[in-house]
Amino acid sequence: MQKRFSLKEYKQRLKKVKTKMEDEGIDALFVSNPSSMNYLSGYDAYSFYVPQGLIVIKEQNEPHWIGRKHDANGAKLTTWIDNDNIHYYTDDYLHARDKHPMEIVANLFKKMNKHRCRVGVEMDQHYFSAKDYVTLKNELPDVEFYDATTMVSNVRMIKSNQELQYMKNAARNAEYAMQTAVNSIQKGVAENQVAADIYHAQIKGGEGIDGDYPAIVPLLLSGVKTSSPHLTWGGEVFQGNEFITLELAGVHKRYHSPLARSIKLGQPTAEEQRLETAAREGLNQALDFVQPGKTCGEVAQVWVDEVKKHGFEKDDRLGYSVGLSYPPNWGEETASIRLGDETVLQPNMTFHLISGLWEKNNGAECSETFVVTKNGCEALANFPRELIVKQENKNNIYHGY
Repeated sequence: MQKRFSLKEYKQRLKKVKTKMEDEGIDALFVSNPSSMNYLSGYDAYSFYVPQGLIVIKEQNEPHWIGRKHDANGAKLTTWIDNDNIHYYTDDYLHARDKHPMEIVANLFKKMNKHRCRVGVEMDQHYFSAKDYVTLKNELPDVEFYDATTMVSNVRMIKSNQELQYMKNAARNAEYAMQTAVNSIQKGVAENQVAADIYHAQIKGGEGIDGDYPAIVPLLLSGVKTSSPHLTWGGEVFQGNEFITLELAGVHKRYHSPLARSIKLGQPTAEEQRLETAAREGLNQALDFVQPGKTCGEVAQVWVDEVKKHGFEKDDRLGYSVGLSYPPNWGEETASIRLGDETVLQPNMTFHLISGLWEKNNGAECSETFVVTKNGCEALANFPRELIVKQENKNNIYHGY
């Protein structure tokens, strides 16, 4: 299989992570986040529901892959790692009462003479369980474990030119999926049908760019459900007067470019228009402020000040770094665009900025994925930010991104 990045780029990534390890006094690192596994090795499979990981040793030129025996051939096909560095456990270790896959991982550490040193593990993420940690501690009693949850993710924040191209391709797919949704949403159509159309567009991709499954489902909300951003669709049929918010992502080579818009079937009410205008203007002002040297917290403050002019107050997180990802989240779980976050923006960082206002009975949302440039930022998608109004028997929606 053709690798998605050059061997040179993979080795540069590994070198940067080893520099972080050196700075933190770590001798070995166990990486279980599938996004970080992919970033360092190229490994790409839907296998992260069982224990797996990479072992990075400071003195070694390649990481070691360890996972289920069923998936070892997948590692050989998708990674740049030598076959001798691909290890596995057998299925009798899965969900067993008397043994655990982390025993095999611990044996690898012992074999490499890393059982009396400082080892970094990703303690606070979805793919490293309490049982994983307890088993490693029991099997490696002389190891000093260190919380390295964001070590690789922090390196991932600054994208290479190839990564940015994948994200721009993902943005084309986001435009295609959003336009598909807008065309699909109409009176008499069920929410689940619209969701199915979105999924088809996301996976098919647009303009000849192959798509992929997203790390988060399309968040298609209508009526009172727009007051809560993470509800999902149902079987309700659109009646022709709903206010709708939609957040989705285009995906290409596992790189995500999220996008959110507000849609109205029929004529918007004054309150709906006020909500949507505040959200959109907040987004515009925040994006205009972005430039290298500013902090995430300063960007959030600009947004807060703008929506306050429209009569709204909100101190929630507005966004996060984004890029390569697997379910259940497309964020990189590092920097957040929120008040007090002191992360300094640097060129080639990528963020999803979500201008959302969720009130008691309704809400509006408008978002962009952007890359920090030398002089400001660039929104990756090209899709109008204005409220999309669809009136029956009127062809007044946005066409042809």
